[in-house]
Amino acid sequence: MRHLPQPAADDIEFVSVMHALSDQVRLRLLAALADDAEHSCTVAAEGIDVHKSTVSHHFRVLREAGLISTRQDGRNRLVSLRRAEVNQRFPGVLDAALTAGAHSH
Repeated sequence: MRHLPQPAADDIEFVSVMHALSDQVRLRLLAALADDAEHSCTVAAEGIDVHKSTVSHHFRVLREAGLISTRQDGRNRLVSLRRAEVNQRFPGVLDAALTAGAHSH
């Protein structure tokens, strides 16, 4: 098992977070992770009607912005929300995004 590259909590940049949050698909992916559990990419993207490669791109944008963590376990990728780190860095931003994501369909 290995974690894919992601910024350290102190290196999460506001502009990168805002860019990642500026897409409806990414908001919906974050909403799917709002229970703070670790999910496979397939389960997290369930019900989101975009191509698999597009979902991969969106997960990469979220990870590189510091919003999610991705762990490789064999052929599976498991994703989880970095709620504590994001809230510490930018209080309230993630909660607002999750509220918006829960209402975007």
